[in-house]
Amino acid sequence: MRHMDVYSAVRTRQSVRRFTDQPVPREALERVLAAAVNAPSGSNMQPWNVYVLSGGPLAHLKKTVAARVAVGDSGDEREFANYPPGLRTPYLERMAALGEALYGSRGVVRGDGAGRARIRAENWNCFGAGTALFCYLDRDMPAPRWADVGIFLQTVMLLLRAEHLHSCTQEVWAEYHRSVAEVVTPPPERMLFCGMSIGFADPAFTPPRVRRAPFSDAVTFLD
Repeated sequence: MRHMDVYSAVRTRQSVRRFTDQPVPREALERVLAAAVNAPSGSNMQPWNVYVLSGGPLAHLKKTVAARVAVGDSGDEREFANYPPGLRTPYLERMAALGEALYGSRGVVRGDGAGRARIRAENWNCFGAGTALFCYLDRDMPAPRWADVGIFLQTVMLLLRAEHLHSCTQEVWAEYHRSVAEVVTPPPERMLFCGMSIGFADPAFTPPRVRRAPFSDAVTFLD
C-alpha cells in the first residue's frame, strides 16, 4: 500500500468519531509506534508510555466504564486540569464552536443535556474502534515534558494516516483513570493523560470539519 506524503497526512488527519469493526493490523501498529519513538523530546527523556488494547481487554474496559456511566458515576478524582480556571477569548469561542459543530451535526441543540450526555458516552465505546492506545507519563514530569508527549502523540496520528488509518485522541478517558489502570496495571508513578481510538473510519459517517483560526492569528513573521 502506498504511503501518503506528510502534507496529505496533516491535511486529512481529523478526530474521527465513528469507526468500522475492521481489525487494525498488528504489523501496522508496530510500524507506527516503532517509528513514533523517534519523536523529539527535551534532553532525550522520551517521557511517554503507551499501552495498546484490543480484543478482550478493551472489551472489558469498555463494558466497565459504560456501566459506571450508566449508574451516574461521574468518574474518579481528576489528576490534572484540562482547562485554565477562567477560560477567555479566543479560547472560549473556539471551544464553543467545536461543541456546536459536534453536537449540532447530530441534531442536539444547546441545553439538551441528555442528548449531549448520550453522544459523549460514545467515547467509552471508542466510537466503535476495536483498538485503543492509552498514554501515560510520570506524575512528577513538568510542563515541558507534557509537550514532549504531545509531540509524540501527533507523530503517532500522522503515521497512522500514512497507514490509511484514523484516530481520535480522548482526554476524557482520564476521568475514569482507575478503570483503565485496572486493565493496563501501570506502575503507581505513572498518570494517565489520554486515550486514543484507532481504526478505519466509517465511510458512511462524515465528521464535521471545525473551522481553524486564521493563519495570521497564530503566526507572526519578523523580517
